[in-house]
Amino acid sequence: MDIRLVTDGPWRFRIEQIGAMRVPGVVLAPRELLPDESGDQALQQVAHVATLPGIVRASYAMPDIHWGYGFPIGGVAATEVAGGGVISPGGVGFDISCGVRLLTAHVDRTALLHRLPALMDRLDGLIPRGLGRGGLWHLTGRSQLQEILRGGARYAVEQGHGVPRDLERCEDYGAVGDADPTQVGERALDRGTGQVGSLGSANHFLEIQAVDTVYDEACARAFGLYPGLVCVMIHCGSRGLGHQICSDHVRAMDAVMRRYGIHVPDPQLACAPVDSAEGRAYLGAMAAAANYARANRQLLADAARRAFLQLTGSGLDLLYDVSHNLAKLETHPHDSARALLCVHRKGATRALPPGHADLPDALRRFGQPVFVPGTMGTASYVMTGSTGNRAFDSCCHGAGRVWSRHRAHRETSVRQLRHELAGAGVAVRPASWRSVIEEAPEAYKDVDAVVRASEHNDMGRLVARLVPLGVLKG
Repeated sequence: MDIRLVTDGPWRFRIEQIGAMRVPGVVLAPRELLPDESGDQALQQVAHVATLPGIVRASYAMPDIHWGYGFPIGGVAATEVAGGGVISPGGVGFDISCGVRLLTAHVDRTALLHRLPALMDRLDGLIPRGLGRGGLWHLTGRSQLQEILRGGARYAVEQGHGVPRDLERCEDYGAVGDADPTQVGERALDRGTGQVGSLGSANHFLEIQAVDTVYDEACARAFGLYPGLVCVMIHCGSRGLGHQICSDHVRAMDAVMRRYGIHVPDPQLACAPVDSAEGRAYLGAMAAAANYARANRQLLADAARRAFLQLTGSGLDLLYDVSHNLAKLETHPHDSARALLCVHRKGATRALPPGHADLPDALRRFGQPVFVPGTMGTASYVMTGSTGNRAFDSCCHGAGRVWSRHRAHRETSVRQLRHELAGAGVAVRPASWRSVIEEAPEAYKDVDAVVRASEHNDMGRLVARLVPLGVLKG
């Protein structure tokens, strides 16, 4: 497909509707954050997503857009359920409900610094991470795993891994209600049994941070943020269970697309109508994986909370927990009315505006917290949802890769990376320095530019900037 990219303002571009595209593509980024049109497949993927049956408004790309499986990472698309709209596992990704939670400590940066090495050592020995590693929660058997798939963080809190307030500050109050564990295959269950309470590898992390700058004082105050405050950011998802669910349901949908008269330009966009047997099966399995991911982050937060209390005397309060790999059935304006849409967010965060009924009372006036992690040695950001977001109340989810993992190994050495992080004052505890090289700061876009573009495109408002003090990586 011949991509026709047209400037649509200083902070956005439009991919003109051609061929089988049912809607245009909209890339919410300035020129310097765009993928290379000649060599990067991400813009092609934006156009391919625009061919999905039932898609409405546009195929959107966030400022952190880069190539992914089927959908670009940073891709957002909504299909109308009543209009034959489809659901595509590629629009969620393999790490279902991968997301970020941010906790605030009862201590400031100055008071923590002399205890930081001991705290990092404690977390280093405590937090399972890396490929195929075990988890903090040693389940009693399949029946308990089924409880996690149905109850998510709610079940974890019931079992003593957290406090009730945690659920008030979690998307869907800790669990997606329509989870159907019967749609989760045996291989996925096997992979998930031993990994509850683990970070995994790649770009997942547990990071100790400090608030460096506040942009919106009233909102920051409501979020419990102020300059110098120590925070803990956790980024992980559904591990092997989610990966297997995605693989299983891509195959299932690929086998039935002809029956539904669906043709897509890329087999990685395998899909089925939302209200079909296959669509409902995936929604149930995806929700189960989302609950697994919420329980996973809940266990990691509980472990970090205990470590902080033991070594600093400080507690940790959950600010919010939100996914950035999920499809949700939501009501949005469409054709001068409101319609039920299936909103795919892959590498994109839900960003509810102020006043939204799904937000807890304490946050409703200010909008939903949005977390935009940077990379090791660079800042992360707290934003909040804003009114008038045309991308179905969605925002960016991070810096976005610009180097492949192979290029990161070619361009960076362990010695160079260790020197760079030490110079930035960041204490790193990796499971493997070889894997950490793949996450070198240079491998990512400028997160400062990503959040500026998001704010200019009315996807969210800046609240605070956080800087890293110590990071655990898989």
